[in-house]
Amino acid sequence: MAASPSTARAINDRFALRLLQDEGPLTATQLKTLTGLSRPTVADLVERLRGSGLVHVVGESGAERRGPNAKLYGLVADRAHLAALDVRTRSVSVTVTDLLGATLAEASVPVGDDSDTGPAVEKAVTLLERTVREAGADRLHTVAVGAPGLIDPATGELRDSSGLPAWHRRLVGVLQDRL
Repeated sequence: MAASPSTARAINDRFALRLLQDEGPLTATQLKTLTGLSRPTVADLVERLRGSGLVHVVGESGAERRGPNAKLYGLVADRAHLAALDVRTRSVSVTVTDLLGATLAEASVPVGDDSDTGPAVEKAVTLLERTVREAGADRLHTVAVGAPGLIDPATGELRDSSGLPAWHRRLVGVLQDRL
């Protein structure tokens, strides 16, 4: 069964965004070559992504040839911000990045393994909120939590798989509530 036009557009947009993230700024001709799409489809795709604020003109290419220079399109790096929490037995680290993966701010805080659940979770969430402010981000698009354990899909709690302190269990739920 063939994809609907809207599904095909979404797939093409996602593919082009991934290319711009991986390769850096590209011309429409380079996008055409790398995606295998037709020139009109790439032109529509670029306009759609520019209209959504995900892509913008970052320069020109082709100064060494005759004729008009080709526009270079790149991701709008600050269109969204992402955070990663590295939750360890005795510490929490936070890194905030832009869409291109550039680190905007990072911080760590020790958390004792004997800490009571409430204060320890509050310390981790406060660290995240402070680091987001330091990064200059208004809000986060995505927060990823890395911890030596598994998240129980039924409860949203972090399950103990390596002797984690009790405070780890509530972290995901509190993050969901606060963000």
